[in-house]
Amino acid sequence: MAKQKDSSSYDSSKIKVLKGLEAVRMRPGMYIGTTGYDGVHHLIKEIADNSVDEAIAGYATQVDVRLLADGGVTVIDDGRGIPIDKHPDTGKSTLETVLTVLHAGGKFGDGGYKVSSGLHGVGSSVVNALSSKMIAEVVKEGMIYRIEFERGVPTMELKKVGKTDRPDGTSITFYPDATIFKETVTFDYEWVVNYLRHQAYLTKGVLTAVYDERTGERQSFYFEGGIKSYVAKLNVGKDVLGDDVFYVEKQVEDSMVEVAIQYNETFIETLKPFANNVLTPDGGMHVVGFKTALTRVLNEYARKNGLLKDKEENLTGDDVREGLTAVILVKLPDPQFEGQTKNKLGNPEVRGYVDRVMSEYFAYYLEETPAIAKKIVGKAVLAARARKAARAARDNVIRKGVLEGANLPGKLADCSSKNPEECELYIVEGDSAGGSAKTGRDNRTQAILPLRGKVLNTERARMDRMMNNNEIVSLIKGMGVGIGDAFDIGGLRYGKIIIMTDADVDGSHIATLLMTFFFRFMPEVIGGGHVYLAKPPLFELTRSGNAESDFIYDETELDPWLDKKIAERREKGTKVNDGDERFKQAGYTDQKRYKGLGEMDATQLWETTMNPEKRILVNVKVEDGEKADAIFTKLMGDEVELRKSFIQSRAKTVNLADLDV
Repeated sequence: MAKQKDSSSYDSSKIKVLKGLEAVRMRPGMYIGTTGYDGVHHLIKEIADNSVDEAIAGYATQVDVRLLADGGVTVIDDGRGIPIDKHPDTGKSTLETVLTVLHAGGKFGDGGYKVSSGLHGVGSSVVNALSSKMIAEVVKEGMIYRIEFERGVPTMELKKVGKTDRPDGTSITFYPDATIFKETVTFDYEWVVNYLRHQAYLTKGVLTAVYDERTGERQSFYFEGGIKSYVAKLNVGKDVLGDDVFYVEKQVEDSMVEVAIQYNETFIETLKPFANNVLTPDGGMHVVGFKTALTRVLNEYARKNGLLKDKEENLTGDDVREGLTAVILVKLPDPQFEGQTKNKLGNPEVRGYVDRVMSEYFAYYLEETPAIAKKIVGKAVLAARARKAARAARDNVIRKGVLEGANLPGKLADCSSKNPEECELYIVEGDSAGGSAKTGRDNRTQAILPLRGKVLNTERARMDRMMNNNEIVSLIKGMGVGIGDAFDIGGLRYGKIIIMTDADVDGSHIATLLMTFFFRFMPEVIGGGHVYLAKPPLFELTRSGNAESDFIYDETELDPWLDKKIAERREKGTKVNDGDERFKQAGYTDQKRYKGLGEMDATQLWETTMNPEKRILVNVKVEDGEKADAIFTKLMGDEVELRKSFIQSRAKTVNLADLDV
């Protein structure tokens, strides 16, 4: 049937033209990604990045962030100060123009910044649009100039408001609009601390500081060594191959290349690439140039000095990056990031710049520090041998049908559904609990994989050793994603991977071992939000008669629960004998503390820990990769004293499910 046309229903009145910053307020997600926690803190970053750009350009020496008691935030720098003269294009002051016009700023054309972290130049005006109030002050030659806004609209013209002894610079105060940021408008002190610490590492010689008026907390950061200090910090708690950190800073054409490197005894590669102080987690041309040069230089050095035999194959990139900790920082006038998220640098010329600098100066370093060079090459040679052994081990288990083909691990009780979005894999501690889980589960969507004993500590194991561990191989096969260069997240057979262990020290240890494996060898599984911790009950409170039991999941919840039940009985006029044990006063006939999952029968395990309508699951997320790396290094690495100190300082308060990693 043909569509009926109604020309009167669609005319010019249906077309809305958004003026000024209206578009930002209507679609804030297009500009800052989200209006949740991350979006609120992105506002600070947009303003503070401008101050950092002044420091990168050599005009500012300090960037301060003050979290105000009334909910606002002030960012101050001692740079040149945003210009206050009339702008020729808008007829308004340049300060007002920068804060109210999208794509207005010193990051376009030739007059502002040679290097900046802001690509699109929308930061300040977007923050203004999304703030209920903004106050901008500029100090120029001892005079203070001020302008104020509400939701992006000026409420006063730029005025000279007084004199000051403060140096030139810019101060921006803003209050996130609660009608936009409905989830929260409260700033997280730790987020600001982490942001400013990183900026201090990446801009050597610049002081960053934060002061929280709400609590009185304050911290400041200053690293004369810049990224060299950053690498040393990343290697804290790890045995390094030499005390020296290789560092080079070199101007190439119109760009600057900085690289810092130090190897450690772990099997983990830690590579942090930045372009104009922006982290590029997906790499880009600067990373390609770095990896190419690193592999070539180490192979040439190894051949030249007889550390690789004539018959031996060249070391691969994976071989030479085992145990590598490196920071790459390039600064260039026109960065070409892929997408608004800036996750990858696309400038093709940067590949050659980094390759050239690394090839020359890292080769010098190896020649000048032969003892360290020998250790680095020796570690890479061992990695190559382990890689070949791992491949042989993997091929061996493939031939046995363990990793590929139709055969799943014998101990896996699979679910009948083949839709990953609804399927769940329970990794269960012990055969006893595994048996109860298999009996009590929903076999349409829930698969059970029992693991026997402690899992291999993969923090201290190369791939070849992992491939000879039955529990690890069963886990890899059951998940369907492969491992190493054969890993493919697209093969994941279960939308939820649920670690279900006893609620005791041993159970927490096993859960930590499993999370170490996922974090080190399958970070995409955690990053995709697929890993969960099941929370079994600690106490069962049994009522008289045939009534259902009540279950308590946290020790801190037991006394308040009993107090509530005792109070309810007294309100009803029930006699409470204060001489009885408290669980009896609360109306229960028995109180049982569970030591392990195996103490529950199949029905109890289903009702308390596996029933989607009643269970408690904790999603494992990595909020801060560096912090998580440090925690796993301390908990699972070789440094006993570090681990002992970490555990002792947190023993009374830590809960595995609450670890902020």
